[in-house]
Amino acid sequence: MKTVFGQIAAMGAIVVPALLAAPVAHAGKTLDGIRARGQVVCGVNTGLAGFAMADSSGKWSGLDVDVCRALAAAVLGDGKKVKYVPLDVPQRFTALQSGEVDVLSRNTTFSLARDASMGLHQTVVTYYDGQGFMVPAKSRIRSIRQLKGQTVCVQSGTTTEKNLADYSRANGLDIKPVMFEKVDAATAAYLAGRCTAFTTDASGLAALRSGVSQGAAMHTILPELISKEPLGPLVRRGDDEWFAVVKWVIYGLIEAEEYGVTKANADSLKSSSAHPVVQRMVGTSEDTGKLLGLDRDWLLRALKTTGNYGEIFERNVGQKSALGLSRGLNNLWSKQGLMYAFPIR
Repeated sequence: MKTVFGQIAAMGAIVVPALLAAPVAHAGKTLDGIRARGQVVCGVNTGLAGFAMADSSGKWSGLDVDVCRALAAAVLGDGKKVKYVPLDVPQRFTALQSGEVDVLSRNTTFSLARDASMGLHQTVVTYYDGQGFMVPAKSRIRSIRQLKGQTVCVQSGTTTEKNLADYSRANGLDIKPVMFEKVDAATAAYLAGRCTAFTTDASGLAALRSGVSQGAAMHTILPELISKEPLGPLVRRGDDEWFAVVKWVIYGLIEAEEYGVTKANADSLKSSSAHPVVQRMVGTSEDTGKLLGLDRDWLLRALKTTGNYGEIFERNVGQKSALGLSRGLNNLWSKQGLMYAFPIR
């Protein structure tokens, strides 16, 4: 007859493996809806070079757009199965809250208020930015301090507007904001000479300057930044499964760069790599997809569609692109940047 201790030990032998076995995730209502319609509905900027811009034929491109394409490839098997919904600043959060879009991938800053009070989840930072200023080169202004008492064009209803007011007050600059509801109106006013300077995220300044004739010669982006602007996609609260999918697709793109998995070699590594991390990423060994309600090739498809994070960065905003931005804070953590993916395991 077994002792009580023996019975407990025997029960433990059964329970422990059960606890260690990874459960299969349920898809969740958002992913179910995406599969039913055959599209990821993605809220994007109305037009920001390097991040989300449609060409004359309606084809979208940009860093934020590539996130949407990677998601569609992971969950639907085809990076083209995306419906892009261009959203102005006043529309963007309402569109996500109401269910008009599945994900907001629209150069949006993560902040406490947005995370805690809007019914939204911030996912993963896809671009570390900061608020800067641009002035006409002929102005000879080379520092924000020289904007004391000057007019600055800014889009209203943004963190940019609040940062400008805070910085001006904290530093006694008495900057006079000239506010516009739409960014196009703000930039047009600046280019027309109605303001001494224009302020937005530094990446947005680079995008504006790249689209202006002789931009680099005619306009100077001041070297100082006055804020931290971590940008990335948001999803609605209440669907943890979709939240997890969006997070892990982005983490997968970042980790793939760290381990040298690219758009070009992902397929060959599936059959040739002996590295355990690479094998997990390309679906050779463990089936990580079942933890997300996806199949085992979810990340492999995303990588074959967009390439890894470094490839996405360089293609859209990097030094060989029209924006010509350096990696800086957006480099991998192992290269003195802030891009640090949670491990795929």
